[in-house]
Amino acid sequence: MTRTPLLTIDDLTAGTLVHTPAASGEWWRDAVIYQVYPRSFADGNGDGIGDLPGVTAKLDHLKQLGVDAVWLSPFYRSPQKDAGYDVADYRDIDPLFGTLADFDEMLAGAHERDLKIIVDLVPNHSSDQHVWFQEALAAAPGSAARERYMFRDGRGPAGDEPPNNWQSIFGGPAWTRLTPRSDDGPLGPQWYLHLFDTSQPDLNWENPEVRAELEDVLRFWLDRGVDGFRVDVAHGMIKAPGLPDWDGRAAMVEGTVDGPAANAAEPDDGSTGAGNQGPMFDQDGVHEIYRSWHGVLAEYPGDRCLVAEAWVEPLSRLARYVRPDEMHQAFNFSFLTAPWDAAKMRTVVDVSLGTMDAVGAPTTWVLSNHDVVRHASRFGLAEIGGRQLNGIAATDPQPDAELGLRRARAATLLMLGLPGSAYLYQGEELGLPDHTALPAEVRQDPSFFRTDGAEPGRDGCRVPLPWVGGAPGNGFGPTGKTWLPQPGVYADLAADRQYGVAGSTYEMYRTALELRRAEKIGTAGLAWVDALAASPDVVSFQVSGVVVVSNLGEAALTLPAEAEVLVASGDLTTSDGVRAVPSDTTVWLRA
Repeated sequence: MTRTPLLTIDDLTAGTLVHTPAASGEWWRDAVIYQVYPRSFADGNGDGIGDLPGVTAKLDHLKQLGVDAVWLSPFYRSPQKDAGYDVADYRDIDPLFGTLADFDEMLAGAHERDLKIIVDLVPNHSSDQHVWFQEALAAAPGSAARERYMFRDGRGPAGDEPPNNWQSIFGGPAWTRLTPRSDDGPLGPQWYLHLFDTSQPDLNWENPEVRAELEDVLRFWLDRGVDGFRVDVAHGMIKAPGLPDWDGRAAMVEGTVDGPAANAAEPDDGSTGAGNQGPMFDQDGVHEIYRSWHGVLAEYPGDRCLVAEAWVEPLSRLARYVRPDEMHQAFNFSFLTAPWDAAKMRTVVDVSLGTMDAVGAPTTWVLSNHDVVRHASRFGLAEIGGRQLNGIAATDPQPDAELGLRRARAATLLMLGLPGSAYLYQGEELGLPDHTALPAEVRQDPSFFRTDGAEPGRDGCRVPLPWVGGAPGNGFGPTGKTWLPQPGVYADLAADRQYGVAGSTYEMYRTALELRRAEKIGTAGLAWVDALAASPDVVSFQVSGVVVVSNLGEAALTLPAEAEVLVASGDLTTSDGVRAVPSDTTVWLRA
């Protein structure tokens, strides 16, 4: 294996400061937050679907891992056409997941363990089973009931053409025409807008009644004691005046993962293609909504927070969501979609920190979630061309599992070494890959059906977790049932096979989180290591008392003998008494 010239301690400690330390403040500024996708986390009653009692039973796993908070994907009453992101009742728990009493027990258990709870809020649309939409269907055009949603007359002489040419994010047209009614007006039945599935009609956020209702929903959950809200499609809700035609298509995930050859022209604004475009997104009017919500949360003690799921680029546009009187965090999808390329990674980190510092907000880092291919699979894809992030089918080129896990571990240590707040997706602490061979007959994601299978969809990253390797369903629940099948590799990656095992992915995460807390990395300053700042293969920075070195190249990176290794994503190499960081490996050092 080739090696770089020997680095000295001075090389690793001479750095250019690009982010100043933050004063200690609200808990969310440096929190590590763990996403629980309830239907796939743990099954308490044996029906094969995860639930709130299952979450309660696994709180000790999260506490021992070392996270600060838990974000729960939707558990509201819902027909489950889009895995709960089609909400029929914002103030109740779907029986699939339990009861309000189960929620209260889970919340109390989390707070007893000093874990905060963030719940998902879906304000862009409701389910078509919501009482409001049912009232709208029964009401006449122009009625107050229909004004809660985006109803419009059709175009054309008979009104039989959609009001505009917008396409659904899940595929197909974004408008559905109602069944004919006798009182639907001279142009016949109206159309309603749904940026997602037909069962998810968009709410009309120009309507004061809608705004008042969702503020009341916020208060309902705040009164129960939740610590914050993750806001789904936070860059939606307000549409451009007149709903103008647009020839583009807003995909679920715009970004691609490209190989180094595709990144010769590196933008200086941190953009990686992760932004949703079009007149249905990122309209200035959304900020008025969040200023109002900010005021609602300020009425409650305990530094409650709002987290934006906003697929917005450039990062200067994203920063507008976290100005001091609006939201508190925004997911950094530019970082999530950055390719395995040192120059691109440095640019995204540099611009992210500078842009968020300018508005006084923490930078929020994330590598995986319930909408994208897990990074253990994503980083194992061949580095040729690009790859959309929303699903891998059995007929697609398959990831290199060993390469993917090696790079995923390295990327995670890089991420956890960055100041700000970090998000983990359930199971990534076990190194879980996507299930990339799911048969069509078990898939449930509406994007798969609305595109006639052209998009595999997100089921592969939503497979139930393995807790006990080799047990029925790998210990997901008491009966062994799982609502989606698990891949064979999940048995070897189960939690019980990694607890206390040196070198396991779980122990790497636990060690890194312990060090992150002890070294106060989340609130520390960051300086690039000058000796490596121009390297095409290495990302290296100093944060608190730690030097983070990520080797993305092929040649091993030599280390000075006196550097203390705190944690590494893989085994270091030694030759002629010289230690080195091999390819696709990150190490934290005390220099």
